[in-house]
Amino acid sequence: MNLDYLDFEQPIVELEEKIQTLDNIKDKADIVDEMGALKIKSNALTKKIFSSLSDWQISQLARHPKRLYTLDYISHVFDEFTELHGDRIYGDDHAIIGGIARLDAQPVMFIGQQKGRTTQEKLKYNFGMPRPEGYRKALRLMKLSEKFSMPIITFIDTPGAYPGIGAEERGQSEAIAKNLFEMSTLATPIISVVIGEGGSGGALAIGVADIIMMFKYSIYSVISPEGCASILYKDATKANLAAESLKLTSAHLKENGLIDIIIDEPLGGIHRDPSQAKVLLKEALIQQLNEIKQLPIEQLLQNRQEKLLNFGKFKD
Repeated sequence: MNLDYLDFEQPIVELEEKIQTLDNIKDKADIVDEMGALKIKSNALTKKIFSSLSDWQISQLARHPKRLYTLDYISHVFDEFTELHGDRIYGDDHAIIGGIARLDAQPVMFIGQQKGRTTQEKLKYNFGMPRPEGYRKALRLMKLSEKFSMPIITFIDTPGAYPGIGAEERGQSEAIAKNLFEMSTLATPIISVVIGEGGSGGALAIGVADIIMMFKYSIYSVISPEGCASILYKDATKANLAAESLKLTSAHLKENGLIDIIIDEPLGGIHRDPSQAKVLLKEALIQQLNEIKQLPIEQLLQNRQEKLLNFGKFKD
């Protein structure tokens, strides 16, 4: 079993490994037909598996060990990027990456959440869980972008805000609440993209936007499936049942009007073709940026307010 891939991907990986083994043979004259047949079989199997994924399997894809993170996209999506640091109050939170960038020659303020792959990186970026200083850094950059009339682009990828004692002592809930309040009236266009996992208020703190996009196999929810299962079923191993109830996938969220656009992914997910995923993301951002910057600020703010007030459904 290849530990870099999920359980339901293993049959695809086995076929791809056979194709790679054949491809490494120097004299391919006698195996061209066999390789072609295996590639057709692999594509057909991938389409079959990914046409009927459960919400829990999509949740696993959103956290895939090979899925691209914020820093993987920056140099390919933006023409320039200059990182800015610190909240000017306490410190610099590495879990929030922010700075001035150019997208298709348009200056923008970029803010994104970063996870890590190696043990050292996971500790540096705190497993993608920002602390209060991270959200205050994000707000500082947002206010700066408003001052210079720059659109804001945010990448969401976090299991949630860090719940540690130090974070609570420094005002985690206040920092998130202030971001929600300020973003709702910020006089500049805001585009948010869920690139992986959008967890609770930790994600929403940089996700109050005019346009909210999600990659097809990303998730966005008030709580993780494991956390929900621990509360509802007193058993975190029932996360698969909780995932179905949470309606946390892009398809469910689009149907319920909580996001605006679903960005397609390469066949088999982003990790199968990272280059194509970067192109798809850049194209979607450029298109939405060109459309949204045509709106007068007054109209933009009115639309944003109406969008926020229309969230949620209830029955008497």
